[in-house]
Amino acid sequence: MTIAAAPTVRLLHGADMPQLGLGTSPMGNAQTERAVATAIEAGYRLIDTAEAYGNELGVGRGIRASGIAREELFITTKFDRHWHGRDLAAQGYQAGLDRLGLDYADLLLIHWPNPQLDRYVQAFQGLADLLDAGRLKAIGTSNFKPAHLDRIITETGVVPDVNQIQLSPAVTRDQSRAYHHKHGIVTESWSPLGGQGAAVLNQPVIIDIAKEIGRTPAQVILRWNIELGLVTIPKSSNPQRIHENINIFDFTLTPQQTAAITALDHGESTAVDSDKFGH
Repeated sequence: MTIAAAPTVRLLHGADMPQLGLGTSPMGNAQTERAVATAIEAGYRLIDTAEAYGNELGVGRGIRASGIAREELFITTKFDRHWHGRDLAAQGYQAGLDRLGLDYADLLLIHWPNPQLDRYVQAFQGLADLLDAGRLKAIGTSNFKPAHLDRIITETGVVPDVNQIQLSPAVTRDQSRAYHHKHGIVTESWSPLGGQGAAVLNQPVIIDIAKEIGRTPAQVILRWNIELGLVTIPKSSNPQRIHENINIFDFTLTPQQTAAITALDHGESTAVDSDKFGH
């Protein structure tokens, strides 16, 4: 089978990030190890994990099983709220590296803002310190709203490279995407296919476009992500779907098709509220 390759986007601090990668939540270590090795063989170079997923060990094992050079990969991980602090961030990073069995990650994210704790600004300053020290290529946030981002940019003077947010045709996050674009932040979509149940895959608009262009509904949605300029990380442990998900760079959607998919948006209230949820 032909090995696909995702194009890259240039991040604010100079790193090149593949535009499509493998999401690993929710998968255990054994399943993750197999999926990561399969994905790398299929051409994936971006792998996304997190402390909260409990599978960083499996990600590291999958990387080593693939036999590919570490420097060819772009590895993202995230830490939880007990590492929210300027010095704690470095400790959280090292704990993640120890589980991964790696010397470095390419991108480190604060997983949730946890505003009730009110320590995310300090946590982001810790990321900026790691970036300045050359221990990371890129830094960012996950599930941050524009108000959260405004605060970290204002108080630290540093703009994150990436904000990873829940985003699919059912929740298109227009306000966040506009804010990111204004500030040069790359939007990365988690649960791009709609998450558990994946009702978005069964939308007549998606199915009709898929039939029209001879692709799967998942490929249509992932291509929609690319048309919007997003980085996206579909999760799959199925080898066939892993291969299908990255084979989206030899076709395009028309502006009309892209707009029809975007029109499926159910509004911001569909997304998990990061002012109320976090870990």
